[in-house]
Amino acid sequence: MKTSPFIIAISNRKGGTGKTTVSVNIAAELAALGRRVLLVDLDTQGHCAVGLGVKVAHGEHTAHSLFIDPEARLVMAVKETAFANLALAPADQSFEHGSGNRDTRRLVRAFAEPAIAERFDVIIIDTPPSFDVLLLNALSAANGVLVPYIPHHLSYEGVRQLMRVMFKVMSGDNPNLKILGFLPMMATQHIRQHRLVTGEVSRQFGAHRVMPGIRNDIRLAESFAVGKPIRYYAPKSRAAEDFAELGAGLAELCPQ
Repeated sequence: MKTSPFIIAISNRKGGTGKTTVSVNIAAELAALGRRVLLVDLDTQGHCAVGLGVKVAHGEHTAHSLFIDPEARLVMAVKETAFANLALAPADQSFEHGSGNRDTRRLVRAFAEPAIAERFDVIIIDTPPSFDVLLLNALSAANGVLVPYIPHHLSYEGVRQLMRVMFKVMSGDNPNLKILGFLPMMATQHIRQHRLVTGEVSRQFGAHRVMPGIRNDIRLAESFAVGKPIRYYAPKSRAAEDFAELGAGLAELCPQ
């Protein structure tokens, strides 16, 4: 019997922590492992489409249409990509944060519709860093949250702010929400600041929740420039190796 999709929110209250890089590449890894994946882009920068080489025309339905048009359905926004098992609901770059529908369970209902629930095994949500109805929708709908962070102080503050929002959601709309892990990005152990910040994350939230990091690799930036996940652009790179390991671990949580 088909179960509901496993829903992963990629989130940090600090921008520039690699959320979209993680979202695109984890979606690609899980799709390559045979999971039917939908990547939902709630960040109005719209960079998930860039990372997957998807063009979004003006006036097309987007993931943000759900918060503008009460008649919109998520399936209207779903676009196939060039990569097997991987579809995208792109962002609307003109959506104004704080506007639109204030319903924090809009995504819960959208993901439960048969056109989505029966079509996909996994849903990845690239969340905005802002504390608004979009972030609350993502956390209310998710089974688990993966938190990428750059090992410096401001990114750590973003982690702490996100945890406060998560605990609010866990005490209300989504008591079953879990922390999947904290993912160091551009990790370099020989830099003292990186060791100190990751050590503080370990002490604050548990060493068992700190995942093996994604090493610094210029090929990740290059891969976005050509619209391909790292596994297809530079499969032998260290970033591709790191994302393959991360994807294999997450796949255990995501039934087919």
